[in-house]
Amino acid sequence: MPKMKSNKSAAKRFSVTGTGKFRRRRQNLRHILTKKSAKRKRTLGQPAIVDSANERSLRRMLPYA
Repeated sequence: MPKMKSNKSAAKRFSVTGTGKFRRRRQNLRHILTKKSAKRKRTLGQPAIVDSANERSLRRMLPYA
């Protein structure tokens, strides 16, 4: 049986943590940054954990996880 192919667009956007959860980048840090506070921008720069509702579809896209 051939190997499972991972979804490359998902592989570039998500990474797996040591406990098996998915890490993602937050939105709203690309442009129009002048009106956002430094605290907000700092928080947006930190990675977030993917919600459990979307985890099943991600596991299907990334079979190595």
